[in-house]
Amino acid sequence: MPVILFLLLLLPVCAGLAFGLTGYGIGALARSRRSSRRTGSLLGALAAFCGAASAVVYAWGGLLLAGAVVEAEDGGTSSSPLLPCRDVTGREEQLQQVVGYSVGFVPLRFDCELTDGGSYDSGAVPGAVSAHAATLALSGAALAVAARYAAEREARSRSRTEAGGPDRDAGSDGDRNRS
Repeated sequence: MPVILFLLLLLPVCAGLAFGLTGYGIGALARSRRSSRRTGSLLGALAAFCGAASAVVYAWGGLLLAGAVVEAEDGGTSSSPLLPCRDVTGREEQLQQVVGYSVGFVPLRFDCELTDGGSYDSGAVPGAVSAHAATLALSGAALAVAARYAAEREARSRSRTEAGGPDRDAGSDGDRNRS
């Protein structure tokens, strides 16, 4: 039962994270429209949206996992072997050896444990769910690093321009005074 409680806490945390990152991304997009730091803000917005999408995908996988745990804990008539463990084709001979289950969170998985100590993934949470969540999270992290680098580069360029250094778009001071 502690697994269900953890999953019930995981879903609102992921939802809050998704809403927060989406709000940050929308704010970053708004800042990019009225700011000279356009590249850094756009990359920051993309990073936030990737993070929000990752949280949503992970929450979806957590919901699938919670459903499998509830099915496994249901008991009663026709509860052996465990319901989530029956959905796997090609393992019919192992169905009578299922004695329990275990849950994994990274990656999300529901494993059916066998009498001989082995286990197999029931497929209750498709492998693509964890793969997509990880890909989106890593993409968001890479975009966040790129946004930080772009913001620092834009700040250095702006400080050089304000300090009286040559402006790349306008040429040198001598060029401006010739006309």
